[in-house]
Amino acid sequence: MTEDAKSLTEPPHSLGDPRELLDAYLDYYRAVVLRKLDGLSEHELRHSRLPSGWTPLELLGHLTWVERRWFQWGFAARPFPDPWGDRGPDGRWHVSEEDTLATLTARFEEACAHSRALVAGIPAERRSAVGGRFPAEADAPPLGWILFHVLQEYARHAGHLDVVRELADGRVGEAAATPPRRDGGPGPAGG
Repeated sequence: MTEDAKSLTEPPHSLGDPRELLDAYLDYYRAVVLRKLDGLSEHELRHSRLPSGWTPLELLGHLTWVERRWFQWGFAARPFPDPWGDRGPDGRWHVSEEDTLATLTARFEEACAHSRALVAGIPAERRSAVGGRFPAEADAPPLGWILFHVLQEYARHAGHLDVVRELADGRVGEAAATPPRRDGGPGPAGG
């Protein structure tokens, strides 16, 4: 787990610049996802508790590909041989049996670092390059739109992991390190 995930705190309320807020909240939710996975057993990581059937490891693999699809292939229009590499033959999220939380976390952190470096200092108004995910200029959204889109995807998936974590061991909240209440009720809410 990264140091960011260990010392998980929401971005300070003193931030007012929209781009700084986007970057800070995106990093916050990247860390939330890792924190929610930390401490889950191998069984909980590889098995689904939900009718849709996805597993926590598959979700982490999916978010790694989200980073690649939206920032490398999308914003930068870099060639990407298989931008949908998180999908198995049936179209569902997939990770191999050889993948572990450690290997998937390393790939995820590498993709996040690459995304950060790729967009550092670029104004939110700059449109995506054409030729990767976006074939024509009319299709190419500005960086600010991509950042918001990816942020909402992280927030949604962190919420999915909230449910999985509570079902697995009763832990609730963004950090998932909050133990359940002794009276059996839910722990402190995260919002």
